[in-house]
Amino acid sequence: MRIEHEIITNLEEAMQRRLSILPSALRPFTREYHDLPQTLVLTGPRGVGKTTFLLHHATGKRFLYLSMDNPSLANFPLYDLVRAIFLEGYEGVIIDEVHFAANWSLHLKALSDDFPRHSIWASDSSLLVLRRGVGDLSRRFVPISMPLLSFREFLALETGQNYPACDPFSPNVPLPLAPTPELLTAFQRYKQRGTRPFYAQSEFEERMMAILDKSLYADVPFFLPGVTDGNLRLMKAIIGTLAHATIPRVQVRSLCADWSIGSEKLYQILEIMQSVGVLRIIRLENDTKAKTAGQKLFFADPVLYELLAGNAGTAREAFVAFLCESAGWSIEACRDETKADFVISSPLGIKPVRKYTLEVGGSSKSAKHADFVIRDDADYPARNGIPLWFLGFLY
Repeated sequence: MRIEHEIITNLEEAMQRRLSILPSALRPFTREYHDLPQTLVLTGPRGVGKTTFLLHHATGKRFLYLSMDNPSLANFPLYDLVRAIFLEGYEGVIIDEVHFAANWSLHLKALSDDFPRHSIWASDSSLLVLRRGVGDLSRRFVPISMPLLSFREFLALETGQNYPACDPFSPNVPLPLAPTPELLTAFQRYKQRGTRPFYAQSEFEERMMAILDKSLYADVPFFLPGVTDGNLRLMKAIIGTLAHATIPRVQVRSLCADWSIGSEKLYQILEIMQSVGVLRIIRLENDTKAKTAGQKLFFADPVLYELLAGNAGTAREAFVAFLCESAGWSIEACRDETKADFVISSPLGIKPVRKYTLEVGGSSKSAKHADFVIRDDADYPARNGIPLWFLGFLY
């Protein structure tokens, strides 16, 4: 298909408009990356700064940005579009919302084969993009995952100072900074709205709810064709239940009966809600079942508990799960709840392998039989107690 020069001109103009509004303050995740690989697929929740990340690293290079959810590009095959861009003299492309392009992985594979000197950076908000790509991209495209903001990154955006990441589970690790009243106040703001770079915008709450709605009503149906209006209402019901639950889980049998849905479909819905960044499913320790609703079920972004006036204790556990997983630790629900809440294992490839049990609670929470107790509303570490704010420096 012939790509009109006007299409590329429009993309050039749109990219210049995007570059003109790039923020001056960049999250450390963006600044700490240096040279990006020639071909990559960047994934991460909506609103975490994926486009800013790629545009920042394209500065000074002859790159062109295009988003495949742009209706003006809907009728153009991805291969033809990018080929025309390369033949215009561009050295690379940034392809956002790549899953909107039909047969996107086959097209990326063909482009990397046919244009080996060019850079192809693709991004999307769902991990399912990587799993469902039918072309063999594993040897060609490097996967990069961008998490929600850590507390360390939030402070960097707030103060302009870049503090080092540190591992609070290692013995004798010094605090990155003193827990002054100002720091603890900043952590309270972080818990309320600080997990995405647009936290300071006046319409933060509206934008967060718009992200949630788009994830439920646009992303989930895209990856799970055949979703009905009843399924969509079910997802909203799950959100409402989890926000206020003191025990963060769903009852599969009762949900299936109440909503006239089979368990297989329910498991599919929960899995895709996780993959698009709405839920975080925590399995029971050593659980190897293919399908599960999890032993614990949290919002992937714990800030939603604040926005939905949710349960404070559940929000604490959700923050611990989010921070540990984002730092590469695997996390499971402890089989014996009288001993601990969670079991975590050190990131893959890190030697020696470490495994700890965690208990989570307020400032006076006892450790039970856990290796560590994560205490909210605490300032300094004490014995095996770790303040929740310190966990925010894991990455």
